[in-house]
Amino acid sequence: MKVTVRFFASLREALGSGETLDLAAGATVGDLRDVLMQRSAGHADALGRDRALRCALNQILCNESTPLPDACEVAFFPPVTGG
Repeated sequence: MKVTVRFFASLREALGSGETLDLAAGATVGDLRDVLMQRSAGHADALGRDRALRCALNQILCNESTPLPDACEVAFFPPVTGG
């Protein structure tokens, strides 16, 4: 299934605006994060489990156990953004 990933705030600075991935059916937001961390050292650093991150599925806040539907958009961002 296709998943569009968007990065915001400091994650956008580190990784760019986003990317599109193919994942197996039944994947969760946490599975997506694991796949992204394997893409590069920069991804592993920015998305590491030691970092508190918020996530949203189709513009609705969610947690990492949320299952992903096909053709969805997942956003990752730090818990506090803006000024």
